[in-house]
Amino acid sequence: MTNPTKATAEADTVGTADTIAPTDATSAKAFKGLSPATISWRRFKRDRTGVVSAFIVAFFVVVALAAPLISMIYGKDPYTLYGQEDPSLMNDYAFPLGSAGGMSPDHWLGIEPKLGRDVFMQLVYGIRTSLLIALIATVASTVIGAIIGVAAGYLGGKFDYLVGRIIDILMAFPSTLFFIAFTPVLFAAFYKPDETVPPFARSVVLVVMLVIFGWAGLARLLRGTALAFREREFVEAARVTGASPGRIIFKELLPNLWTPILIQATLSLPALVTAEAALSYLGVGIIEPTPDWGRMIAFGTEVYQDDISYLIFPGAALVIFVLAFNLLGDSVRDALDPKTKR
Repeated sequence: MTNPTKATAEADTVGTADTIAPTDATSAKAFKGLSPATISWRRFKRDRTGVVSAFIVAFFVVVALAAPLISMIYGKDPYTLYGQEDPSLMNDYAFPLGSAGGMSPDHWLGIEPKLGRDVFMQLVYGIRTSLLIALIATVASTVIGAIIGVAAGYLGGKFDYLVGRIIDILMAFPSTLFFIAFTPVLFAAFYKPDETVPPFARSVVLVVMLVIFGWAGLARLLRGTALAFREREFVEAARVTGASPGRIIFKELLPNLWTPILIQATLSLPALVTAEAALSYLGVGIIEPTPDWGRMIAFGTEVYQDDISYLIFPGAALVIFVLAFNLLGDSVRDALDPKTKR
């Protein structure tokens, strides 16, 4: 006689196997879940604009990192005055001879008017300057803005009020005018009028200024999100178990906000590259002899009537890089946003 319990168990086992358990490798793959990172990566790969922009940005980054190697292979550097060493490269007015600023097999993008430096190497090393300053400022402002914004949203009270007023002031303050007015005063406090401010000091001051005015936007964004999250179940559970506010901020809230943080960082970096170039153009950023796109554009506006190519090359490089990074940031945002359909 068949045991009813055993028969029932066998029937349940067969039914379960027929309806749930995968029967082959293909079915097993179909039942396998995908992580949010995998889903986002697949969405990003389907975005052709984002993929092309990523390759362009990667190209600029590789060129910046490999600048010394490129200089060694190319046989030129951004500081040597080639036009003054070889009088056949420039005319009596110190402008390059030949078409497009003196383009030749020896100088691929020509030479700089007046001084005669190689334009191609100026562009290559200018990428390093702009990217390094913008990258450091982006990382610092993102870290500061994320911590302060989440802390203000979670803690609330007087701290939230104080942070809110500081953010309002920074976002309403004319930062460019502040840069122009305050930078010479700061240099005068540490260096005598007859002393030359070293490039490192200028870079540090530029990074500090960009960070001071760069963290407020992200902090405001995350503050609002943290206000909504602090009443969620996982935060309440952590609070009930006795977790400190610092642990809740760093272990519970920040890990759940990495998507807006990443998106904001990818959109902030090209904006800071543009800001750095603009400040150098205005004369309060990077100056001679450090290669920089903004400084090249500023000098190009002085000589464009006689050599338009020296203005076109750095201007085109800046536009291409900033446009590609902005498009990459938009693609990353679309890939990480589950509500976006493409």
